[in-house]
Amino acid sequence: MDTDAAVGGAVVLAAGIASALLTAGARDWLKLGAILDRPGDRSSHTAPVPRGAGLVVIAVLAAAWIILAVRGAQPGDAVPVALIACALALVSFVDDLRGLPVGVRLVAHLAAVVAALAFFPPGSLVFQGALPPLADRAATALLWLWFINLFNFMDGIDGITGVETAGIGVGVAAVSALAGAGPAWLALAAVAVAIGFLRFNWQPASVFLGDAGSVPLGYVVGWLLLVLARHGLWAPAVILPLYYLADATVTLARRTLRGEVIWRAHRDHFYQCALRGNDHAAVALLVLAGDAALVALAMLALVRPLIALGLAAFVTAGMLAGFARRNRAR
Repeated sequence: MDTDAAVGGAVVLAAGIASALLTAGARDWLKLGAILDRPGDRSSHTAPVPRGAGLVVIAVLAAAWIILAVRGAQPGDAVPVALIACALALVSFVDDLRGLPVGVRLVAHLAAVVAALAFFPPGSLVFQGALPPLADRAATALLWLWFINLFNFMDGIDGITGVETAGIGVGVAAVSALAGAGPAWLALAAVAVAIGFLRFNWQPASVFLGDAGSVPLGYVVGWLLLVLARHGLWAPAVILPLYYLADATVTLARRTLRGEVIWRAHRDHFYQCALRGNDHAAVALLVLAGDAALVALAMLALVRPLIALGLAAFVTAGMLAGFARRNRAR
């Protein structure tokens, strides 16, 4: 076996084990400190659950990324992105503890995005020359900011964020390997920490990520997709998160048209409406099945991008329609 592959595999395996062990420890510490997500009218759970385990999940992921980056063959901006993600996790943990104003949270997210963009390789363009360089950076910042927040918005039932992180991570790794460019090992590390966390977040979840996890995970997953795009792999970068993008964006648009406060907690996402009682695992598995189809289409996009995009739109529409049908049946 190639030495770099052996080291990469060892780091990924260690990250998964560390994520599981530290999540278990964090769960007990959060419970002892009464740092709990208490159910309300808009909650999808019925009993208090410790929240904030994202702190250790992000710490493990950052450590793995730094080790992999030091070994080489990974994007040069991986280390600053990992460190910024840790800072974002700390700010978001404060939000978990006592709540922060919406404006403060958005400023923190925007600062994290702008700081990371300063480390982008010179001349790397996410939109591949379709926009002038300055406009490319501005559009990238807005898209990344939206992705961070939608990833946080979508963290509403047991297992869904771990499933989505693992699904996108597998897709990024597969596309990177086939294309010979991209952050394959970094993506696999994200898969490993997500699976380690899922051991305790699968229904019935004994611990939640909290904003300390969902916000920085959206940040690092968004960066992985942007790295694909700046390598010219724009179609896979669009396809892999397409279900999350569609559910969050359509739901936001519908709530805006109804005149609702869009940042207030709710249960209007398609996957939330699809719950039949408390069957979080069933819905999470449906998301997993859809993500598996999107991973396959992301690989197809390497040779047939337009066909793959059309099929991905069909799969995503089918997921939304399927969830809506479950809601009507309920």
